[in-house]
Amino acid sequence: MDFDEAIKAHSSWKMKLSTYLRKPDGSLKVSEIQVDNKCALGQWIYGEGAKYSSLPEYATLKQEHAKFHKAAAQVVYKADSGQDTSEETALGTKSEFTSASSAVVSAIMAIRRKA
Repeated sequence: MDFDEAIKAHSSWKMKLSTYLRKPDGSLKVSEIQVDNKCALGQWIYGEGAKYSSLPEYATLKQEHAKFHKAAAQVVYKADSGQDTSEETALGTKSEFTSASSAVVSAIMAIRRKA
């Protein structure tokens, strides 16, 4: 996976979550989402991407990616329990999810600049 593919894999999560919020059908599981090494980007971080582990940006990516998964899991938890998960509240520019998502993309780009 190259850096552009890593960003694309990560960004596809926002679409997946947006679709889920329109119709929470139980297909997304909090227990699976909160784990940061199951998705394509997580597998890259803990696999092939570990070759960048000497860079401080790699540690930042791991940390931000874990935060992203916790934020995504929280959104799914809220959706599944009937709480407010309107697009603006859950995925809007000021949401924890969007902040975490942006931080992951920034971290990937920082590694790309050093690589």
